[in-house]
Amino acid sequence: MTLTTVNISAPDARELAQFYARLLNRNVLVDEQDWVMLDAPDGGVRLSFQTESPYERPSWPTEPSKQQMMMHLEIRVDDLQAASAHALACGSTLADFQPQDDVRVHLDPAGHPFCLWVAS
Repeated sequence: MTLTTVNISAPDARELAQFYARLLNRNVLVDEQDWVMLDAPDGGVRLSFQTESPYERPSWPTEPSKQQMMMHLEIRVDDLQAASAHALACGSTLADFQPQDDVRVHLDPAGHPFCLWVAS
């Protein structure tokens, strides 16, 4: 078995795909009305985005009786401060809750948390 793609639900697949294309410097492979797939330049796992209606933003951090996040992306970076600034410029927001000093949790435009971290 080979994992090929992670599919992420969104209120607008194209909008969220454009955000991650800018953030990760990826290209669009497939662009359909409610489903978009980005390439994996190094042959790794592709990202795809599917419009879901209705869509409810996940809570971060987790709160009882709120929509739970089902997964989050871990993104290794060389420079945490520069990567965080880039993520903000692409359209993310910095999460209010930051559980670790050496990781930055951001929220994408659909509210999915993702973590930026530096390998030691």
